[in-house]
Amino acid sequence: MDDSIRMNMRSAVDGVAVIDIDGDVTPATEDALLEAYAKCDQARAVVLNFGRLSYMNSGGIGLLVTMLVRAQRHGQTLHAYGLSDHYRHIFELTRLDETIRLHDSEPDAIAVAAHDPVAAADATAARRLPGR
Repeated sequence: MDDSIRMNMRSAVDGVAVIDIDGDVTPATEDALLEAYAKCDQARAVVLNFGRLSYMNSGGIGLLVTMLVRAQRHGQTLHAYGLSDHYRHIFELTRLDETIRLHDSEPDAIAVAAHDPVAAADATAARRLPGR
């Protein structure tokens, strides 16, 4: 695993998992990011904590898109908080902010994720799909 990133997955409330990102998000950190995401398989919503993000490049944005596709396949929603103004602007330019819901704080992100009726309905439908 790359030493430029540390990941911690934790359960926040029922059905919501938080991934704390500490370091860089680049292609070199793909294994750590996707391993942390894999631990969220029972969550209906995943919150990404970017408060300790050091650096993210276009390859890192690509990893987030990969995670987003996986989340959508599993009926999960993605939320994020802790992004600097610079990275918020990148999320807007790439339109990631339209699919990864951005919040100002962890309590806000968890509250919305925990009470998101779309996530609950999507998760229920995804669990009914064959081959899952």
